[in-house]
Amino acid sequence: MKLNNMKKGIKKTTAKYVTMSAFEKAMSSIAKSFSRMEERFTQHDKAFELLFKQMQVYTEEAREHRQTMSSLIHTDVKQERDVEDLKIRVEKLESKI
Repeated sequence: MKLNNMKKGIKKTTAKYVTMSAFEKAMSSIAKSFSRMEERFTQHDKAFELLFKQMQVYTEEAREHRQTMSSLIHTDVKQERDVEDLKIRVEKLESKI
């Protein structure tokens, strides 16, 4: 039943060719559509560029934090060794007294 109704709803045109004005209107509509898409792509490009720059900043900051933490860890380990050495020396001195 649906097929019969669909067939009845289709209009038959007698014109075999598209007129120039109809063609120009269709092309104008397509050009506007592409223009809007180009604007949207431009907006997306700007947003992606901003995100990419921010990611680069975060990456650089993370690298700086890792370097800082690395140097702090080395300093901390060295200070712990020094403190342990001093404790041993103090214990030796106390045992002599």
